[in-house]
Amino acid sequence: MTVPPRLRPFALGAVRVDDASVFARARDEMLHLARVYPVDRLLAVFRRNAGLDTRGAAPPGNWEDFGHPAEQAWSEADYPGREHAPTANLLRGHYAGHFLSMLAIAAAGERDPVLKAKVDGLVMGLGEVQSALAATGRYSHPGFLAAYGEWQFARLEDYAPYGEIWAPYYTCHKLMAGLLDAHELTGSKQALPIATAMGHWVHHRLSRLAPERRQKMWSLYIAGEFGGMNETLARLAVAARVPLFLETASFFDQEHVLEAGAAGTDILTDMHANQHLPQLIGYVDEYEQTGEPRYLQAAQGIWDQIVPGRMYAHGGTGESELWGPPDTVAGDVGHRNAETCAAYNLLKLARRLFAHTRDPAYMDYYERTVLNHVLGSRRAASSDVSPEVTYMFPVHPGAFREYGNTGTCCGGTGLENHVKYQDTIYFHGEVDLYVNLPIDSELDWREAGLRVRLRSGYPLGEGVTLAFDGAAAEERTVHLRVPSWAAGDLELRLNGGPTGATPVPGAYVSLTRAWRSGDELHLTTPARLRAEPMPDDDRQCALFLGPTLLLACSELTTPLPFPLAARSDGEGLITDRTGPELLAELAAEGVVTLDGVAFEPCWSGLDTRYHMYVRSHEAEIAFGGMETGMPAVAVEILGEPAPSGWYTTAPSIRLHALEADTADSGPFRLEWRLGEGDWQPYTAPFPVEAEGAQYIEARVRDSGGRTATTGRELSIDTTPPKSRATVKELGSSWEITLHAADEVSGVERIQWEGPGTFWGTFQEAFVRAIGPEPQVIEYAATDRAGNEEPRRRLVIPGQDGAR
Repeated sequence: MTVPPRLRPFALGAVRVDDASVFARARDEMLHLARVYPVDRLLAVFRRNAGLDTRGAAPPGNWEDFGHPAEQAWSEADYPGREHAPTANLLRGHYAGHFLSMLAIAAAGERDPVLKAKVDGLVMGLGEVQSALAATGRYSHPGFLAAYGEWQFARLEDYAPYGEIWAPYYTCHKLMAGLLDAHELTGSKQALPIATAMGHWVHHRLSRLAPERRQKMWSLYIAGEFGGMNETLARLAVAARVPLFLETASFFDQEHVLEAGAAGTDILTDMHANQHLPQLIGYVDEYEQTGEPRYLQAAQGIWDQIVPGRMYAHGGTGESELWGPPDTVAGDVGHRNAETCAAYNLLKLARRLFAHTRDPAYMDYYERTVLNHVLGSRRAASSDVSPEVTYMFPVHPGAFREYGNTGTCCGGTGLENHVKYQDTIYFHGEVDLYVNLPIDSELDWREAGLRVRLRSGYPLGEGVTLAFDGAAAEERTVHLRVPSWAAGDLELRLNGGPTGATPVPGAYVSLTRAWRSGDELHLTTPARLRAEPMPDDDRQCALFLGPTLLLACSELTTPLPFPLAARSDGEGLITDRTGPELLAELAAEGVVTLDGVAFEPCWSGLDTRYHMYVRSHEAEIAFGGMETGMPAVAVEILGEPAPSGWYTTAPSIRLHALEADTADSGPFRLEWRLGEGDWQPYTAPFPVEAEGAQYIEARVRDSGGRTATTGRELSIDTTPPKSRATVKELGSSWEITLHAADEVSGVERIQWEGPGTFWGTFQEAFVRAIGPEPQVIEYAATDRAGNEEPRRRLVIPGQDGAR
C-alpha cells in the first residue's frame, strides 16, 4: 500500500527567488561556479581509475584526488591488503555526484540550456567509465561504477575499519542520487540506465549477505556510513519501475534505529550525526512505498530527539560530528560544532515530514536553519574553483567560519544548498496553497491559473504581501504561515480590509476565495529583539532580531558578557530603539550595535570572529540592599588578559569594601572563595593559579551582620598545547598527520613549514615525496588563549636514509 504525502513542492522552475533577496547572493555565486567549473575535472578520478584518458584535467583536490600513485583499481578479490597496498583519497567520486545534483537542480531552476548541456556531459562521461569498467570483466557485476576499485565494498563485508576504507556506499549514494536528479529534473535519457545498472550491482552484492552481516556493516563508524542509499533505491524503484529495488532499499534498514525511533527511545548520544540523518529521509520514502507506519514513526521519533534538545541557535547539531546527551546544548559546545552536512539533511527531512503531517513546527525549524545556518555557510565571495562553504559552522566563543571545502562532504552538500532556495517556499495540495517561508519570490501556480508574487523584504521586513495575477476557476485556500518570531499586533488583511482571521505565531492562517488579478493578502509580522536561552544554561543566550540570529563581533575567545538581566518584557528585550529602527540600522550598516557591541547577521557570509551566544552578567559591585548605609564589595582583577580574553599568566585578585554612608557601619570583614570552595579571609591580593574557567566570589559583612556578595568570572590558560606527528610510509612518499591537544582552552590551530613551503595553518594530513636529501618539517600548535608551543622538528629521511 502506497501512502502519498498530503502536500507536494512545486517544480523548481515554477518558483523564482527575487534577485533582491538576501538568498540571491549565495545562489548567484554558486551558479557562477556551476557554469565555469570544467566537467573534465570532475571526471578525472573516474577516468584514471578506468584507464581512460583524463584529458589533462586535474582532479578537484582535497579528499577528491587521484589517490596514491601505486594504487590500482583492484577488484573485490585481488586487493593485496593494507600492509602491501598504499591508498589515499578513498572517498573520491562523491564530489562529482554532488556536483551533478547541483547542475541538475540549477538547470531545472534556471531553465538554462547551458547547465543542461553540462548535466548531459557529466552523465555521458560517467556512462563511458561504467562501460569501460564492465569491459574489463574484473568486477562482480557490470553495473559497478566508482572512482576506485571494488575492494572497498568487499573489505566492508569483512568489517574493515575506517582508515583502511572510507564509507564506500556513501560515495555510491552520491553518484546514484546525482544520476537520479539528472533524470528527474532535466530528463536525462542516459542517467536512468546508468543508475539502474548500479542498483542491480548493489542488489547483487548485498543479497548474498545474511541480514546480521549487513546490520554489523552499517554499525561500523564511518566505514559503514551509507548516506541515503535507502532513499535512492526507493526512488529508483519508482523511476526505473523495478520493484526489486525496494527490497534492496530495505537492506540498508538499521533495525535498532527503526525500533528506537518508533518507540521514542533516545539512542543518539555519541552516534555520528550525519551517518544516520540521511537514512531517516530514506525511511520516509520507504513509508510512502510500503505504508509501514514504523518507517515514518522512526523518522519522526529521531527528529524529536534532535530538535530542539540537540539544536544550536542557528539550527545546527552535533560536536565533532557526534551527538551529545539529550537536552544538552551548552554542555555540548566544543570547538567543532554543527557540521553543515547535518543541517543539509535535517532540512531535507523537515520538508518531507511536513509534507505528511502539515505540522508548522517543521517549517519553523526550516526557516531558522535555511536563513542562518545554510545561507550563512556560503562566503560572500565568488570563486571559479571552490564552493566557498563551511564544513563546521561552530558555535563556541570567538569562533570563525573556515570557508572553502572543495572535495569534502560539506563541500559537496554545499554545492546543492545554494541553488535550491526556492524548493520549500510553497507547497500545494489538491486545491490549496501553503506559503511556508516569507522569502521574496514569484510562483507560477499553473494548476490554479494564477501567478503569486510574494514581497516581504525578508529578513529585514515586518510584513508579507501576496499579490495574485490571473483568475482561479474555483475557490482555493491559501494557508500562510505566521512566523513564530512575529511579536506584537498581528493582522491579516485582504485588499486593505479585515479578513476576520486571527493570525497566531507558529501556525498557519487560512483564507478561501476564488482568487483573481489584483487581490492582495497582507500579513503584518512585527519583529522584536529577543534572547533565546540554552536549555541547560539560561545564562547563555542567543540574540535574534526577528528571524535573524545576531552574532557578536569580538576577538575574545572567552564567553562574552552582555547585560541581559531584567531586560525582558515578555515579548522581547528592552532597548532604546524599536524593532523597525533596529532593522533599519541592520539594513543600512550591516550590523546592529547593542551596548557597545557590534552584532552582524548570521547569514552575512563574512569572515568575522564571532560569538553565537552571549553570557548574561551582573554588575561588578554588589550592594546588600537598597537601603542607605548597606555594605558593598567589588572584585578587581590585577593584570590584563590576552586579546583572546584568556589570562595567559596567572592573575591576582584584589577585593574592595566600599565605605557605608553611616556612622554605625563599624569594621568590615572581607572573604573570598574559588568556585564552591571554602570561604577564606581576605588580607591582601592573592593569585589565582587554577586553570580553566574560574569563578571568584567575594562577600563583605559589617558589624551589624549585613552582607553583600558578588563574583567575577575569568578564564585562565597559562600552558601551551602539545603537538605530535604521526608518519605513514606510502612507498615513494610519506603521509604526515599532525595532532595537538590542549585540555584548557582548546587547540586553535597547528602550523607547519618545510622545504618549499611557508609557515601555514594545518588543515588535513599532507604528503611529502621522498627526495634524495632528508627534509626538515617544523610545526607548532597554538591554543585558543594564544599560547604557542616552541617549534618542534620532524626529519623525513631521504631516499638512502634509514626508515
